[in-house]
Amino acid sequence: MRASDALRAVIPRLREAGVEDASRDARLLLAHAMGVPAGRLTLHLPDDVGPDMLDRLDHLIAARIRRQPVSQLTGKRLFWGRSFAVTRDVLDPRPETETLIIAALSWPFQRVLDLGLGSGCILLTLLAERPDSTGIGVEVSPPALDVARLNRATLGLQGRADLRAGRWFAPVDGRFDLIVSNPPYIAAAEMAGLSPEVRDWEPAMALTPGGDGLDAHRAIAAGVLAHLTPGGRVLLEIGPAQGAAVVALLGQAGLVRTAVLPDLDGRDRVVVAFAP
Repeated sequence: MRASDALRAVIPRLREAGVEDASRDARLLLAHAMGVPAGRLTLHLPDDVGPDMLDRLDHLIAARIRRQPVSQLTGKRLFWGRSFAVTRDVLDPRPETETLIIAALSWPFQRVLDLGLGSGCILLTLLAERPDSTGIGVEVSPPALDVARLNRATLGLQGRADLRAGRWFAPVDGRFDLIVSNPPYIAAAEMAGLSPEVRDWEPAMALTPGGDGLDAHRAIAAGVLAHLTPGGRVLLEIGPAQGAAVVALLGQAGLVRTAVLPDLDGRDRVVVAFAP
């Protein structure tokens, strides 16, 4: 059997399972099963494939039918042009989070703190983009911290990224000219409406703090001013309807020049505020 025949056979299986972009996912999983870069799969579609490869592909397709995300099946996800390791212990890096990266890079910084590190995609991207910067990442989940350490090593940032276990500001001292976070912000009542890929496969503690979804923002707002340099910035990812509430929290905490930034789809995505 040729790889092209295998591809044609699995796409209908994904479509029947309700996978939104069955063709794209099938190509990514076929490339992974064949051990070739996804961008070069077309060159390998005429190749003959054996039973072992077909068995690998079948297991991958079966997992995708169960709605496990492609990034977990391939173990990686592109973010800001770099490949990050991904497991079930971390959120899948999402394009909308690049809104935070764009905003962070729009001003100079040398010392950055990332609260709720996850895979490390935010902190490590910022350090990679600014070679003269250093930073600290804080993560409460030991397995997630292991993923971030792997990504730190892959990007060669061991000497510039200090990764610490703990919750929010607890393991942190000193001040920073940039504090960033993509904290859990989904309200408890919204969890049931998430896609199966998110609801059933990503870590719940990274998705929701329960209640109205704002407890993490409250915790960050309570401690952020004590850890910012004068004029320093904080950038927080939010849900589309949370802008006004998070702006109010940061204003009450003493920050100034607050604003809500939209993502590329026009939805409120990041709140920015400054220390006086």
